[in-house]
Order: sequence, then structure tokens, then C-alpha cells
Amino acid sequence: MVLKNAHILLGVTGGIAAYKSVELLRLLKKAGANVHVAMTRAALEFVGKTTFEVLSENPVLTDLWKGPQSSVTHIDIATSVDAALVAPATANFIGKLASGIADDALLTTLLAVTSPVMICPSMNTDMYQNIRVQRNLDILEQDGIHIIDPDAGVLACKTVGTGRLPEPWFILDRLCAVLTPKDLLGKKVLITAGPTLEAIDPVRYVSNHSSGKMGYAIARAAEKRGAIVTLVSGPVSLDPPVEVEFIPVQSCDEMARAVFSHLDLADIIIKVAAVADYKPVAPGVLKIKKRQNSKELSISMTENMDILKQVGKLKTKDQFLVGFAAETNDLEQHALLKMEKKNLDMIAANLVGTADSGFKTDTNKVTLFLKDGSSKDIPLMDKEKVAHILLDTIIEQTG
Repeated sequence: MVLKNAHILLGVTGGIAAYKSVELLRLLKKAGANVHVAMTRAALEFVGKTTFEVLSENPVLTDLWKGPQSSVTHIDIATSVDAALVAPATANFIGKLASGIADDALLTTLLAVTSPVMICPSMNTDMYQNIRVQRNLDILEQDGIHIIDPDAGVLACKTVGTGRLPEPWFILDRLCAVLTPKDLLGKKVLITAGPTLEAIDPVRYVSNHSSGKMGYAIARAAEKRGAIVTLVSGPVSLDPPVEVEFIPVQSCDEMARAVFSHLDLADIIIKVAAVADYKPVAPGVLKIKKRQNSKELSISMTENMDILKQVGKLKTKDQFLVGFAAETNDLEQHALLKMEKKNLDMIAANLVGTADSGFKTDTNKVTLFLKDGSSKDIPLMDKEKVAHILLDTIIEQTG
């Protein structure tokens, strides 16, 4: 959301990882950003500027004196961008930037940028660990430049170690975090997501269709807004959000233990998880075999702990508790009843069973009901946007 119509300067320096910058540019454009690319002479040895010009739909800045650029083009770009991002950033570039040297188009442009600057070091492991390179990175960090640490793995030089440029999606995620206002800075947010699995035997279980997408979207949004986020998640096929404390669980009992162990420190609790209401009384120790003389199987079930209700009993006046209600009918009636019975400050309710809202979809249509009797309809939109609107509403309510 923060990249839509944003002006971004993408700097590319002369490292083998420059090929990843092409994908990074594509992701920036897909997110709605207007991107200007500046390349060093060494970068041109790895990727031609035509590729970046076609994808960015803007001229690529490579020289202050040649080509269609005017003598102040770099200043025009520097003063118009909302953020600057250099990926990859070589040791040579890092050293020059730390010293304030401006001997090419990219460095000269960056020295005139007053908006946030992020760099992504990428080089041989020994080069990266060299005391001089680390000193230069420390200088840049002290100057307020955001540093994205490189990944570890097999490098182009066959070395195994730290120095790989992180994947473009990760760099994009961290750029979004830098640009997102920190209106939840320091707040501790506890979120549950996904389904729970209640064992029938070692190979079978009772569960539901929750994908975890809504809870994970809220966790990502809260982290970007400065919150300290703990995500307790049942089994899903999603990667854990970046910079979030992640606690994987299986059953309702495991989720309950994780929630209650973190509850006292939480300022905001958002219970998105679809916890199974019932579990088998006596799960089989061995796999239950098909019975030759019977086509029916009965499993005795017992009620699970109602984690949300228990949290509602334990929460203090300074904690804000949000629940979710996935309903198939009478949405408002069921949501308001659940909010009252479980002592919620807000409930997010939606109808499931449609093709574009609820379980497994990337979009959602939600109504927020508040303890003061007011409500807010969120029309069908991407779950990331729903997450931010939900957090906006929490901030409005908590001051």
C-alpha cells in the first residue's frame, strides 16, 4: 500500500547479484511505484540498462554528462523520491558512500537524497566480514541509512557463507516497513492464526478450512507499523512473517498454552485462529483400522477450551481484545452475541462460503463491531488492506 504511486530510486552496483535487481524492479512496479534506476559503470558489465529502461518506463541514469540527461537530472530525481534503495551494494560502493565520495551518477544522486535510504550489501564472505567493510557499514547505519543484512549460502565464487543478496520479495517487504508510519511503535501485539488440528489417531485429525491468511496479514501489517508482534499459528502453508516472533502449534491445548504464556505482556490481542470447538476424547495410539463388518465409525468428542472466552475473563482494562467471527448466516446477530459473551472490545465478522471472502481467499469482506455499539463495513478488498483498516480502528479506539 505504501508503494502505490511512490517515487523510488533503485541503485544498482557492479555485483553478480545485479540480476536480482531486475526482479526487484518488477516487484516495485507491480506494487504501483514509479521507479528511477541509477547504475554504476560496473553494474553495466552485468546487466544492460535497456532491461531496466523497459521495465521502469523511465530513462536509466548512468552518467552525469552523456546521454539525454540534463546536468541537474540527478538532483531532480533525488529531491522527488520517497525512498532510495541500492541492491546490490558492493564493498566499493559502501566505502565511497560512507566517505561521502560522489564520483559517479549513483553516488552523486544519493548524496542529494533526503528521504529514507536503504542499502543491501552483497559480496564475497571474506569481503563482507572485512573489518573495513564492517566499519563502513557501521558509519552508514549511524548516519541513519537502513542496512539489510545479506543472506548466507553458496555464493557465485563458490564460497559458502554470508554475502548473498536477499530475495527481492524480502527486500521489498523491508522497504515497505521503512516507509510505513510507526503508529504502533513499541506496542506488544499477540495474534493467533490458522486452524488447530485435533488428533483422532497418529494419521488422522479433526480440523477446518482456515488458511491463516488473515491472521498472517495482520501480523505483517502490525510489524511494519512498529509493533512487537507474537504470532501463534496452527499448521498452514504460509511462510512466517518477517521480524515476528513465531510460535507454531498443532492443537487447541498447545495454542492455549502459548497464548496464556504471552498474555500478560500484550497490549493488543487479536484472535483470528479458527480453533476447533471439539476434540476426540481418546485419540488412538495406533492407526484406527477399517472394520470388516461395519461401515460406520463413531468418535466420542469433548469440548475444547474456549481460549477467546478465557482471555476475555483475564484481560485487564489496559488490554484491547479483538475476536473474529466466521459465520454462514445472521452475521450481525451472531457477532454481537459473541462479543458480549466473550467480553471483546471489537469483533471482525464475515460470511464464509463465498468465492472471494473468508477461508483460503486473498480477499475479504468484513464488518467491524465495536463495544460502544458502532460498526464499520469494510468492502471486499485484499486481506493486507483489511489488516491495516482493522489496525487503524484499534488505534482509534485505544488512542
